[in-house]
Amino acid sequence: MQSPQGFLKAGGFRGIYNGLGAAAVGSAPGAALFFSTYESVKPIVLKWQDSVGLQDRPAISHMIAASSGEAMACLVRVPTEVVKAKMQTSTHASSLGETFALVVKETHGSVLSSITGGLYRGYGITLMREIPFAMIQFPLYEKAKVLWSERQGVPVNPVQAALCGSIAGGFAAGVTTPLDVVKTRLMLGVDRDGKPYQSAVDVIRRTLQQDGMRTFASGIQPRVMWISIGGFVFFGAYETFKGALTPILG
Repeated sequence: MQSPQGFLKAGGFRGIYNGLGAAAVGSAPGAALFFSTYESVKPIVLKWQDSVGLQDRPAISHMIAASSGEAMACLVRVPTEVVKAKMQTSTHASSLGETFALVVKETHGSVLSSITGGLYRGYGITLMREIPFAMIQFPLYEKAKVLWSERQGVPVNPVQAALCGSIAGGFAAGVTTPLDVVKTRLMLGVDRDGKPYQSAVDVIRRTLQQDGMRTFASGIQPRVMWISIGGFVFFGAYETFKGALTPILG
């Protein structure tokens, strides 16, 4: 839906599950990098807040820790999304290996393209999407857990935490959809005429010229839906394993 060619010309429903392998390969390592960084950075920021008298501003630690986690996770997430986007919009079926080899041969869209090919095309704009997303989602998620816990008198269970994460994620997804459109087009690399994009600013300029402002809301419904569903699973699993491992790891 966010492709310059449009949904149907980019493969439509025929290619909707293309890229599933790429997503599966990158999902677990990306999540592991995110949460290990998030849980490591948060106490450091909280300690700094105590030292400067900001201990009553918990959202600060959540935003900084989540942003740090996203920066690390994107080291895995960006190559995964580049390959996935290529597979989903290809006019002919290609395997994960074939698409990966094709992306590595590309020489535009990244300052590291001579080394990594097109794998990190869009890393900057992905951070520009993920960091605002995380800075909205995680403070809402943590605050919702606190309010729910206070209301019922006991800490939220994993299912309740999953609901908090689902709602927070859906809201953040809707707000950051325009950044997702820019990210997707930059990762695809070329516009509807096959002309390579030079930068995120170039994507925005040409999208406005060719398709208009409404295009920046393309895909908002499925994005909100899948992130809400994914958030429920994501945070439910996170809270479950966190609760199980905390007594063991201390």
